[in-house]
Amino acid sequence: MASLTTSLPTMRLSARNQLEGVVVRVEHGVVMSTVVIRLVGGQEVVSAITKDSADSLALAEGDSVKAVIKATEVIIGKD
Repeated sequence: MASLTTSLPTMRLSARNQLEGVVVRVEHGVVMSTVVIRLVGGQEVVSAITKDSADSLALAEGDSVKAVIKATEVIIGKD
């Protein structure tokens, strides 16, 4: 597998929801990894990505990252 280059120029994305934060936890499973990102305001976003992707990004606690959210639907429930 080819490794990602960290010296790429800044990539422009169509996704408008780009949240900056810090990795507070990475839990690796056999196939998937769970990444917990603490945002500037203290909220946390949890992302489930493939273990291969987590390994390629070399994600670790304390890394500054950006959560990019691209969704066509938001589902809301209420009791």
